[in-house]
Amino acid sequence: MPRRSILSAAERESLLALPDTKDELIRHYTFSETDLSIIRQRRGPANRLGFAVQLCYLRFPGVILGVDEPPFPPLLKLVADQLKVSVESWDEYGQREQTRREHLVELQTVFGFQPFTMGHYRQAVQLLTEMALQTDKGIVLASTLIEHLRQQSVILPALNAVERASAEAITRANRRIYDALAEPLSDAHRRRLDDLLKRRDNGKTTWLAWLRQSPVKPNSRHMLEHIERLKAWQALDLPSGIERSVHQNRLLKIAREGGQMTPADLAKFEAQRRYATLVALAIEGMATVTDEIIDLHDRILGKLFNAAKNKHQQQFQASGKAINAKVRLFGRIGQALIEAKQAGRDPFAAIEAVMSWDAFAESVTEAQKLAQPEDFDFLHRIGESYATLRRYAPEFLAVLKLRAAPAAKDVLDAIEVLRGMNSDNARKVPADAPTEFIKPRWQKLVMTDTGIDRRYYELCALSEMKNALRSGDIWVQGSRQFKDFEDYLVPPAKFASLKQASELPLA
Repeated sequence: MPRRSILSAAERESLLALPDTKDELIRHYTFSETDLSIIRQRRGPANRLGFAVQLCYLRFPGVILGVDEPPFPPLLKLVADQLKVSVESWDEYGQREQTRREHLVELQTVFGFQPFTMGHYRQAVQLLTEMALQTDKGIVLASTLIEHLRQQSVILPALNAVERASAEAITRANRRIYDALAEPLSDAHRRRLDDLLKRRDNGKTTWLAWLRQSPVKPNSRHMLEHIERLKAWQALDLPSGIERSVHQNRLLKIAREGGQMTPADLAKFEAQRRYATLVALAIEGMATVTDEIIDLHDRILGKLFNAAKNKHQQQFQASGKAINAKVRLFGRIGQALIEAKQAGRDPFAAIEAVMSWDAFAESVTEAQKLAQPEDFDFLHRIGESYATLRRYAPEFLAVLKLRAAPAAKDVLDAIEVLRGMNSDNARKVPADAPTEFIKPRWQKLVMTDTGIDRRYYELCALSEMKNALRSGDIWVQGSRQFKDFEDYLVPPAKFASLKQASELPLA
């Protein structure tokens, strides 16, 4: 069976493409004084031009110009101009094939060009295998190899050999990656991973298919179902740090390929590849579900805030007629009081001249009911939706593995208090619960005359946790979008090792 090509036709063409701009032509094909001195030792303009053109092709793109292959016209003109010979001299060059061969041998001797050997092939595979641990893109590997050979003054082999070396490197790297992901697994890990390919109790879908489903709507029911998915991923209890045993690019690629296959296809893989693929799917699946759970919480919280704001506005608009009537009434009463003071009359009699005292007292009560909070804030209405959050909040807080920077320590401490209250079925917030995170807007709702209001304390903590996640002050273990900033960096031990070996990839 022929090997699957890892390069497209366009990529193959680009690997040996000649420069197509004047600047690039000058950069690659401008001769030094030493070059010109060696070239001028050839007899006659045709031999000098032919020798120089062959030198150019050996340097870049690194190949031998074919006997019947005409040189690239812009390159030929640039070389001819430097040698001060006619472009037409090329037609006279190489009428004797022996001359071309002699020039080629001399170019290799004088300029150090080497033919590509089996030794170079083995070195190439070894070099590319290390790179293939990071990427399996054929064009990247082939380009790297070709550039390496050019730097070593090795004449490029046929592209089939370059592609074959790249493909072999990918195969070797794949085996190492599969081993890195599968070797740390215990028998219990392998059994749990194999169970992902089995059908669930309802018999309709496999566990893996169910775990990879996304939530449909931002509501408490779908939130709880998604939390169950995260618990199922966490129950695999994969070895700590296994996600860092291979390059992130390759991990994502394996997970993406595995996600496109049916459980039946995955079950047919040989053991190492199957377990490695399932590990990659588990790592990426856990990160995806974690991020989706946090996103669901954000959307649910956003819906509750919007609903409270809309209800606040609707009530105010619905009360508009009554408010206007009260404003007009109290305007008349106010005017009567002003006139009574100016005339020295009894103010109470002035009020009763407008309306009876009982009616006035009743209108004051009605006005108080119509009045909104002093700051005209809708936040107090969030409490009306507390039951929606309580349906999933205990499970939500329990399943996430949170860590915090110093700026959000108080928020995380409040979350720990809520976790403790949930596990103990406690209703009252402890008097010593952290309150430094409570913003002034929440203060009067949370801190009451009878102590800390449980509803608003939890609502405030969940809202501030959302903000801290967005700012990066709180991060979540296993997340992709909300992971610790340190996870983006090279681990300290590896950094020290690279520094010691002077292998830090710094510009």
